[in-house]
Amino acid sequence: MTDREPQALNYSDIKLSVLDLAPIPQGTTAADTFRHSLDLAQHAEQWGYHRYWLAEHHSMPGIASSATSLVIGYIAGGTKSIRVGSGGIMLPNHAPLMIAEQFGTLESMYPGRIDLGLGRAPGSDFPATKALRRGLTSGGDDFPELLRELRAYFDPGAIDDRPTGVRAIPGEGLNLPIWLLGSSGFSAKLAGELGLPFAFASHFAPDYLLPALELYRSTFRPSEVLEKPYVMVGMNIIAAETDEEARRLATSHEQAFLKIIRGQTGMLQPPVDDMEPLWNEREKAIIRKQLSYSIAGSKATVRDRLPAFIKETGADELIVTAQVYDHQARLRSYELLSEAFAELRG
Repeated sequence: MTDREPQALNYSDIKLSVLDLAPIPQGTTAADTFRHSLDLAQHAEQWGYHRYWLAEHHSMPGIASSATSLVIGYIAGGTKSIRVGSGGIMLPNHAPLMIAEQFGTLESMYPGRIDLGLGRAPGSDFPATKALRRGLTSGGDDFPELLRELRAYFDPGAIDDRPTGVRAIPGEGLNLPIWLLGSSGFSAKLAGELGLPFAFASHFAPDYLLPALELYRSTFRPSEVLEKPYVMVGMNIIAAETDEEARRLATSHEQAFLKIIRGQTGMLQPPVDDMEPLWNEREKAIIRKQLSYSIAGSKATVRDRLPAFIKETGADELIVTAQVYDHQARLRSYELLSEAFAELRG
């Protein structure tokens, strides 16, 4: 919880960002998704969003951002000022040197605009994880050691934390922001101890949000990176002209989540008028619980419901995902959200 009072909330201090899960809607291709992502990023830049992040997922027919670093470069190359980064790179899937080189290259190409958000989950199922980590022994437990090695490649003086004689070129000497991402207390505590910014995946894992934020803030130690804690929280927000239309658009996301809990995969489905024939009561309860940090409504509804979430979390930044089937509707959703937030800022 936070000690901010409603009258003390200064919305102008709170940043608003985009988490693009790079959905592949039914009937489209990954190439369509990339074009749509770039179009969304260009619009988000115009609408005042602070950063645009993409996430690493593998072996999922409905998500196109598996080669996350490449997509980040594509988005950064087509925009001018918005920060672009990973939310996140699943570090145990990769050799730290490779990530240092990739993001060192991105930062060299687009200086001052690249973020490196890191997670320790696999970003996929077991077979894909095994295929990715072939030759690597990591199962995620050695994340702190992998992080230490990765950070050492950017720091010319940290020669004891990386293999002797190995350097990341480009990468060495670059001041690249590193974030830790999580859905539990592990990364929250580690981020606090290291004095790094922390992002919590409350858009799909709401249960541990407040305890994780408390753990992060209570263990935070000032560092060369941050003097005080900095928290980003994820939300699902779908906005439309009416509450009814927004709720209808949100059924695409609910269908995607339904597939996940059933152990299925597939492309993002068109919205439906009624979810009741598609799920049973148990599935409905699970999805509603897991997506509890979500808003689907008109601009006025979004504007009126955001303050409670901001007060509850004390968030410094909101990062919003909108799993919407139709590209134009997704654009409009982010536009309405930017307008609602502008009204809060006054």
